[in-house]
Amino acid sequence: MKKIRKVLVANRGEISIRIMRTCREMGVKTVAVYSEVDRQSPHVAMADEAYCIGPAVAAESYLNIPKILDVAKRAGADAIHPGYGFLAENARFARAVLDAGLIFIGPNPDTISLMGSKTESRKTMMDAGVPVVPGARDALETVEDARAMADQMGGYPVLIKAAAGGGGKGMRTVRRPEDLARAFDAARGEAQKAFGDATVYVEKFIEAPKHIEIQIIADQHDNVLYLWERDCSIQRRHQKVIEECPSMVLTPEQREAMGAVAVQAARACGYVNAGTVEFLFDSEGHFYFLEMNTRLQVEHPVTEVVLGLDLVKLQLLAAEGHPLPLRQEDLSPRGHALECRINAEDVYNNFVPSTGQVTHLKHPEGPGVRVDSGITAFSEISRFYDPMAAKLITWAETRDEAIERMKRALLEFQIEGIKTTIPFCLAVLDHPEFRSGKFTTKFVEQYWDSLKAAGSADADLLEVIAAAVAYHQDQAGAATRAEVNHAPGRAEISPWKMRALQDMRRSK
Repeated sequence: MKKIRKVLVANRGEISIRIMRTCREMGVKTVAVYSEVDRQSPHVAMADEAYCIGPAVAAESYLNIPKILDVAKRAGADAIHPGYGFLAENARFARAVLDAGLIFIGPNPDTISLMGSKTESRKTMMDAGVPVVPGARDALETVEDARAMADQMGGYPVLIKAAAGGGGKGMRTVRRPEDLARAFDAARGEAQKAFGDATVYVEKFIEAPKHIEIQIIADQHDNVLYLWERDCSIQRRHQKVIEECPSMVLTPEQREAMGAVAVQAARACGYVNAGTVEFLFDSEGHFYFLEMNTRLQVEHPVTEVVLGLDLVKLQLLAAEGHPLPLRQEDLSPRGHALECRINAEDVYNNFVPSTGQVTHLKHPEGPGVRVDSGITAFSEISRFYDPMAAKLITWAETRDEAIERMKRALLEFQIEGIKTTIPFCLAVLDHPEFRSGKFTTKFVEQYWDSLKAAGSADADLLEVIAAAVAYHQDQAGAATRAEVNHAPGRAEISPWKMRALQDMRRSK
């Protein structure tokens, strides 16, 4: 076993800070890397050492493998944690870290490479007996191949998917045979542009499924645990927005079955360290392997607070060669947790990124509230990187209590100078379909336009109520402000925030 004494975090923002906090608690020194525009970012101040690695463009900084390895050598780091995004699932980077004599805090390069290809990972899971969505075993070369595969599966709808990458790129739903050729060419073109790989395959389209993922952790001694599930079905354009643990639709038997399959999948690819096995869960209770993320997930905090674990600490221990300090039967889940991603986006302008300087920031506080943030007051939200500014996590004994706590925390979240997705999150939390727990990945597609229209109809009335509540709270010294998250001018106050303020007032 090799003791890790200094970790270079090859990332930025909230995930860098999250990793550094655990390192500090474990007595491990940290090294930050930053681009020129991130010189004053919080993750730079958090680290014991920090080094500039290039200009704002990620390809010349956060994706520049030689520069990152050079900093690791100069700083005397003995391990690298990739966080998520950027190089986190890059097998070439993981191999370069190992070749440099450093510890890579994640799975081995061969596993990353195998699971990074959707076609290869599907074949591996099929051979291991893991249930996968019906579809092609291999990549498809021509439209005729895709048409034959669709016919073999019993017709349409089908889904054309890029073999590499993710995030919804290189993906097309085809509902009619006459649309297949155009969708096939479009998916290949988008995949080539996004991932440098035009390879695609076809699988059966599952109508309105749940997106449920199982967190796993594995050590170098053949121990693999599943750490319950996360329901990640609230998505917009295949990007998760709200996540929770546990899922309201799984029975204990289904949870155990999915966990066992996730462990089976991890063993099939020789997995070590933290990872996530993602499934589609249909209306009849069947589940299918979707993909495996070979890294720490954005939504990992909901698992941590429900299970009372520190996943980053487990990652470091596994990377050092220690056996896992717990067994499956030792896990004691408690309560319910939610996470809302606070993205710098204009909800009422088709979610376009909202860039600029944060002029005021105050995080919510109180029992059962956690904020993983990558910004401070006066931080600059740059156009060069992902728009996620923070993650808001709440925990309570029951789901209803966790939702109400999240609503309260969202209302207390003061952030000015940019627009965020706080209004969107508030709208979702109050919707009957979400409260029922039976929502699917189609939730936003089905309900968002009607939610906006209904909210706008009585916006004037709610504006007056919000202004009155905000005035009363300001006078009392309370944290919540009706203008939070919006540019000056009452006309832009979110109707969803105003509706929530109205509900708060009525409940008093």
